[in-house]
Amino acid sequence: MKKIVTISFLLLSFLYLSAQDKKLVVATASMIADMAENIAGGEVEVKMIVPIGGDPHLYEPTPKDAQLVNGADLVLMNGLTFEGWLTELVENSGTKASTVLVTKGIAPIESATYNNSADPHAWMDAELGLTYTKNIKDALVALAPEYAETFEFNYGVYKKQLEELDQYIQTKIQTIPANQRVLITSHDAFQYYGQKYGIRLEAILGTSTDAEVQTSDVMRLNKVIKESGVPAVFVESTVNPKLLKQLAQDNDIEIGGELFADSIGDKDSPAPSYIDMLKYNTDVIVKALSKKTSSQPTSSNGGSTSSTNWWLWGGAAVLLIIGFLVVARNRKG
Repeated sequence: MKKIVTISFLLLSFLYLSAQDKKLVVATASMIADMAENIAGGEVEVKMIVPIGGDPHLYEPTPKDAQLVNGADLVLMNGLTFEGWLTELVENSGTKASTVLVTKGIAPIESATYNNSADPHAWMDAELGLTYTKNIKDALVALAPEYAETFEFNYGVYKKQLEELDQYIQTKIQTIPANQRVLITSHDAFQYYGQKYGIRLEAILGTSTDAEVQTSDVMRLNKVIKESGVPAVFVESTVNPKLLKQLAQDNDIEIGGELFADSIGDKDSPAPSYIDMLKYNTDVIVKALSKKTSSQPTSSNGGSTSSTNWWLWGGAAVLLIIGFLVVARNRKG
């Protein structure tokens, strides 16, 4: 019995020391942490600053976050104005960790309104997700070269999954009627998605959720809904849905579903990983925007309402002429 206790103690001690020996990688957001975990394969410890369901745009770091960053060996950040609080957090933490920009090599979508303000949501394009994962893989290899073979293998598997996802999204979006490929959301997080997969984006807020809603924004969206005949709008998991629900109610259309943009979902959600998030979003968008609306033409041959009217007027004119001829003939008789 004593021998078994000793062996158990030694085994637990070994496992504890092994865990302590692992390098610590800290990601700013859940999407980046999930990518890192897939590539790391357990060879390094991966943690995140902003918890799942949190809004990185509005996040306020805590003393616990400073402690976490202080103990990190590597910090993975999105950049492109996404984590405005990170520089101060890193400085205050006193960390010696290197900070890696996982969007390195991506050409950002720049704001048409504000100078030096890039759209940070590049992960919404699955093809750009490949750039994220390559940058993460290279950072992990530099951090722990003894596991380089594992990182390279896992990256190869993950790369294949992202390539398949990219093709899946392209194919699915094309099934939406062309005039209804309009995605209306809470904030402007889907521009990369729309640019890549061919869908028009409209949002109440800009690229950051800390902006204030203007009356002109609501009026603009009301006009878009009426002109496009789009059947649904979409709320987001990290943004208050009140305004979108009111917009849907005012225009007598549906809430198409809840999308994930700035965070993946928890393990019990339909989007517990980065790949699941993009696939789930796509399925929800396609299902809602493919529905027929009352503003769509009902003609089975695709004819327009104006075309139908011309036939009606033409038929009426023919009947009038026939009637006139009949009356004229009777008078002659």
